[in-house]
Amino acid sequence: MNKTKGEVKDFFKKKLSEFNEQLAVTKNIIQRISTFRIITFLITVLGIYIATNMGWATVILVVFLGFGVFIFLVIKQSKLMKNKGRIEALVAINETEIDLLSRKQEHKNEGKQYISDEHPFATDLDIFGKKSLFQLIDRSATNRGEEKLAETLNNPIKSNELLLKRQQAVKELAEKPSWRQEFQATGKLFNESASAIDGLINWASEKSNFFNKPIYRLFLFLNPIIGFGVVFLIVFYELNFSLFLLFLLLPFSILVPKLNLINRQHGLLSKKSELLTKYAELFKLFEKEAFASEIILSHKKLLSGSQNSASFAVEKLSKISAKFDFRLNFLVGIFLNIFFLWDILQSIRLEKWKSSHGIFLNEWFESMAEIDELSSFAGFAFAHPESTFPIISTNEFELTATNLKHPFLESENCVGNDVAIGGLGQFRIITGANMAGKSTYLRTVGINLILAMTGSPVIAENFVFTPTDLFTGIKTSDSLQEGESYFFAELKRLKEIINHLEKGQTLFVILDEILRGTNSADKQKGSKALIEQLIGLKASGLIATHDLALGELADLFPKNVQNQRFEVEIENNELKFDYLLKEGVSQNLNATFLMKKMGITV
Repeated sequence: MNKTKGEVKDFFKKKLSEFNEQLAVTKNIIQRISTFRIITFLITVLGIYIATNMGWATVILVVFLGFGVFIFLVIKQSKLMKNKGRIEALVAINETEIDLLSRKQEHKNEGKQYISDEHPFATDLDIFGKKSLFQLIDRSATNRGEEKLAETLNNPIKSNELLLKRQQAVKELAEKPSWRQEFQATGKLFNESASAIDGLINWASEKSNFFNKPIYRLFLFLNPIIGFGVVFLIVFYELNFSLFLLFLLLPFSILVPKLNLINRQHGLLSKKSELLTKYAELFKLFEKEAFASEIILSHKKLLSGSQNSASFAVEKLSKISAKFDFRLNFLVGIFLNIFFLWDILQSIRLEKWKSSHGIFLNEWFESMAEIDELSSFAGFAFAHPESTFPIISTNEFELTATNLKHPFLESENCVGNDVAIGGLGQFRIITGANMAGKSTYLRTVGINLILAMTGSPVIAENFVFTPTDLFTGIKTSDSLQEGESYFFAELKRLKEIINHLEKGQTLFVILDEILRGTNSADKQKGSKALIEQLIGLKASGLIATHDLALGELADLFPKNVQNQRFEVEIENNELKFDYLLKEGVSQNLNATFLMKKMGITV
């Protein structure tokens, strides 16, 4: 990632320009082919009219030539329309990347369905929702990839070995921006429903061998011979049409008893052809690309192994599904089933496919989801060249970083700060005036710690950490529905932290204004007691407060507590913030000053 922010932006702008040019050319070609189709159709109709005076041979020749050219143009236009969709997706991707560099996230998926108020940190750190970390990272091409990304953000990884492997994979994918964009664009060509893949997995997991039997294969051979033989006899030997009605007893007697099974099987695969084609193309893109990192190579081995590659097998299933859907056209379905036992034929093909590939399907989709998820983190890494991959510590607990910044803030407008906590039972008490930067600092530390535990780079010059569970208390709110006061909601949150610690869990705790829902005397007494208990239970963390008296804890626990502060200065009757973290307890307050500025008599 040896690029500057400007070079990254130039890359996206160049890609956007290239794809806009390609889009204009493709639209122009499509327009011309549409015109040629109309002309070809009109010429063919006119040619047939003229050829009727020249004999049937000439009419047939004109029909074959005219409609042959027409069908060729239809197929050509269909391919161009698909390519147009791909280019439009690439244009949208680069426009979004440019917007994200300026932190414009309004039109991106917020991931609201993944929000839980009971989560240990997600709500406090804006992991999901408007202007969230999810919006900054998500570049998923598939539903399962998006779900995998949300799962990782909600449940960060604590295995050192796995994190190192994920870092390697993210680094490698970050260096393939063009490939990632093609991958993402391919995924955007077809919008899958939330349950579409689950339906396919369920179908593949069901054992079935109702049609792939010698008797049905014999019927598939005999039925068309008998059917077309009867038609031939009726047309050329003028036999009674009742002979054809008698023939119909054969296909109907074969199909009707199995109609419920056929309908059920088709229901699970109906209209899945485009979805399967999308995944086949995603698999193909992945299989053709060269990779070196361990995790990605393991996925490549899985997807390229077994009897056939995943792309080949899924593409084959897509074609069977498309042919099965012919039955949705009433007239076509009747014709194909009468003469070819079409539903039986496709059911046999599906059973053969399932017996060869069904057991791999869930693994393939899971593998693709993880590739998709890693690709999202790689996109984030590429778009943030100022970021760095953290070093994973093997110490009991360590969190050390320099020039740490919040990913939601543009780097040039953001003041970086350091954090240094070594060992369990270590706390930093952060004091400071209103708007001085305390809460932002807490969120900066928390969100970068989460990033580090996904295998992603963090926004810092360097970052060393021990993977650990994180618990925050920043945005606690009351609940009218449950009749909860703010204070009680706070106590429940704190009790949950204590419960985890008493069970032996190692926690990094981030709290903002402990017990703000009660009077100052109770707040001060309760806050001191809580911090003492947290130290005793070997928690570590950051606590922001306006209560300067909590700074006295550093005297009581000099080996465990350190005071740090954000200050504000008043110059020329204006507040001046530097947002720099300093040692000690804050002395400058600004609440009364701000009230006076707002016209409130103090």
